[in-house]
Amino acid sequence: MTRIIAGKARGARLDVPHTGTRPTSDRVRESLFGALESMDAIAGARVLDLYAGSGALGLETLSRGAVSADLVEKGREAAAVVRRNAAVLAKAGLPTARVHQSAVRAFLQHATGPYDLVFSDPPYDIDDDAMTADLVALAPLLSPDALVVIERARRSTPPDLVAAGLDLIREKTYGDTALWWAEPAQSADGAQPDVESQSL
Repeated sequence: MTRIIAGKARGARLDVPHTGTRPTSDRVRESLFGALESMDAIAGARVLDLYAGSGALGLETLSRGAVSADLVEKGREAAAVVRRNAAVLAKAGLPTARVHQSAVRAFLQHATGPYDLVFSDPPYDIDDDAMTADLVALAPLLSPDALVVIERARRSTPPDLVAAGLDLIREKTYGDTALWWAEPAQSADGAQPDVESQSL
């Protein structure tokens, strides 16, 4: 069991799938969403939550003012849990999240976008080529000012952002968890953006 941290649905209880998912810890979620709100990246955003698990990340954005959220989860049991959790927020008067029981790549190949905020929290055992292919498929669906947040194990190979036309803007670790923040590359002179790197 986990809860919505803040916003209109603060305190709402969310179910978590029994197996097959790896929920983002409360500590990481609190830090992540605090940073996103300081960047004004949530209010009015069109959100995409890939490998949604319980849907906690995407649903948290709806509580905090996002206008829409697409939650993508391949597992049948997990997708059913996401639908139940989305219904909890809908009863609180928030926009109803769209839940897609689908493999991420298949969804991205048919999605229309654009998305302003994307979470990608793949299973730790996903291989690097699959991770890169997901990012490449995602790139055309991003708005010009989009923000992509990728969560993986700290020991994992960093995502190949260049292949997807993304610039790394921030990197942060929390114990065994690492977050990479990226945005569509916009530099015409080849200059690299300033990157904030932190470890907690």
